[in-house]
Amino acid sequence: MSTFRTQATPNGSTSMAPTFLLVGMPGLSAVPSWWTIPLITVYFLSVSGNGTILWIIALEPNLHRPMYFFLFLLSVSDVGLASTLMPTLLGLALADAHAVPASACLLQMFFVHVFSVMESSVLLAMAVDRALAICRPLHYPTLLTNGDINKIGLAIASQCLGLHLPLPFLLAHMPYCHPQVLTHSYCLHPDMARLACPGAWGAVYSFFVVLSAMGLDPLIIFFSYGLIGRVLQSLGSSEDRWKACQTCAAHLSAVLLFYVPMILLALIDRLRVPIPQPAHTLLSYVHFLLPPLVNPILYSVKMKEIRERIIKRLYSRKVGCA
Repeated sequence: MSTFRTQATPNGSTSMAPTFLLVGMPGLSAVPSWWTIPLITVYFLSVSGNGTILWIIALEPNLHRPMYFFLFLLSVSDVGLASTLMPTLLGLALADAHAVPASACLLQMFFVHVFSVMESSVLLAMAVDRALAICRPLHYPTLLTNGDINKIGLAIASQCLGLHLPLPFLLAHMPYCHPQVLTHSYCLHPDMARLACPGAWGAVYSFFVVLSAMGLDPLIIFFSYGLIGRVLQSLGSSEDRWKACQTCAAHLSAVLLFYVPMILLALIDRLRVPIPQPAHTLLSYVHFLLPPLVNPILYSVKMKEIRERIIKRLYSRKVGCA
């Protein structure tokens, strides 16, 4: 790994050096090129799957409804997240490039967290949508109008950009008392903020952002599923319960896929659980790379309307070519 140097300040802290150092998958630095193929494959499948979801929802007027609007936003966040992570991951895989310029690191950090918070917010909106559809089926069309959907989309964009826009500027001007060596293969603001000197208020703001954006969303989501569970218990027909469960299956799977690795990582870091570094790094990859890969498959398999529209479009194109 390349040598790291900091710039000393009169009070003993350091100013931000020109580069941050990333940590790749331990044990792969000697043969970095072989895991390029899985990375590119995962990225290609993620973009292809989510691109198909975006394409079919945009072209099909029958899918211009709240549930599919949120699915559209989820696919946007998945494509954005996968695309933002790839530069440093491929740099490590192809060239064992651990050093990243501070400006590029801050830019990656900004977009990683914007798209992560966007995904969390969209999953929350989808949970509320499902709760309203199951708990208030007769009032559902009036509870979520097109105007309400537009407001929700604007609120999600405002939260993602408003919360994270100050972070790159705060981190760029914070005093650092630790070498700027990160513990992941990409730039994350909790990882960068922990290197700041004790008492740096920018680190406090970073903690507030994580707690407000990523801490409350899963609580509200699981509360909404508690309400759905109560309604399902009151349904007399097992067929009605099965249909209601089917409408939630893809979303609940996406929620667990996104939040469970994140919660495990937070507990490991907070409780300082002594797990091997490869396991910690792999769990981080699962949290960030698996949802963009699996979500399109989940929704294509579990949501009959999406699946049928995709097959119909592909079949009509095939017939047209013939």
